[in-house]
Amino acid sequence: MWMLLGQNQSWVSEFILLGFCRDPTSNRILFVAFLILYLSSVLGNGLIVTLICLDTHLHTPMYFFLCILSLLDMGYVTTTMPQMLAHLLTHTQTITFAGCWLQMYVFGALGLTEGIFFVVMAYDRYVAICYPLHYTVILSSGLCTRLAAGTWTCGFFFSLIHTYLTMRLPYCGPNVINHYFCEGPSVRSLACMDTHLIEMVDLVISFFVVAAPLSLILASYIRIALAILKIKSTGGRCKAFSTCASHLTVVTFFYAPATYIYMRPNSSNSPELNKQISLFYNVFTALLNPVVYSLRNKDIKGAFLKVMGQCWGA
Repeated sequence: MWMLLGQNQSWVSEFILLGFCRDPTSNRILFVAFLILYLSSVLGNGLIVTLICLDTHLHTPMYFFLCILSLLDMGYVTTTMPQMLAHLLTHTQTITFAGCWLQMYVFGALGLTEGIFFVVMAYDRYVAICYPLHYTVILSSGLCTRLAAGTWTCGFFFSLIHTYLTMRLPYCGPNVINHYFCEGPSVRSLACMDTHLIEMVDLVISFFVVAAPLSLILASYIRIALAILKIKSTGGRCKAFSTCASHLTVVTFFYAPATYIYMRPNSSNSPELNKQISLFYNVFTALLNPVVYSLRNKDIKGAFLKVMGQCWGA
């Protein structure tokens, strides 16, 4: 379990993930529940991606961004859930140092990308409602591609900084992580040195990738609300509010738990509470997206019925 590096210095070569429970019966129940959640998330988001790709009527900026969001959610939840499901059925709950590093980086990259991507989706709604006649001109295919590529680049770059700072810390003592995956704050609490400086740097990064996007989203929706109030038709106002409600619902479920965990110092963290809260922005948000966007969206439901009709007709 220990790997000697240098004189009188031992370093952790693997970590142990405690997960949620050690009782075999409870673990089997949790396995079934989380397996259903995971498959529902992947299948639901996969269905949205498929429908948007197949139906040419959905080849618009809004659905292009929704397709990317679904891809992010599938990757996001797949980074943690399969390993957690495997640990629920086996007695081995270890993960190598390199595996922990990789999981932390990919999870952080996809999570940060999704958080920043919500700003792009808010901008899409802003243009659609405030400048409806120029919507497709402003959000051209080239601009949509650049916005998507920019969010991915920012997410993977900031995650690299966060992961590097965390994994470069000396881990020469405990190797038991009280979590179901390698989450930054939980891993950092095991470091054999004072981490206050690293926490401050991480807090600054968190501000740029959490507080700043939230401020931009809030500013966009203030402008959107003012524009909607100017619509004379009651039906038009309801339709406009409805198109924004789905986005706001998903943003709230993603940012609320993420802000609680990452915008506080490690010393105030409760491991058990963190595990439960992380399920919301990791698992339930990925499940919520296809439910919200499909049940509230006539175009998605119409595309689904169209594809099913073609399948039955064939």
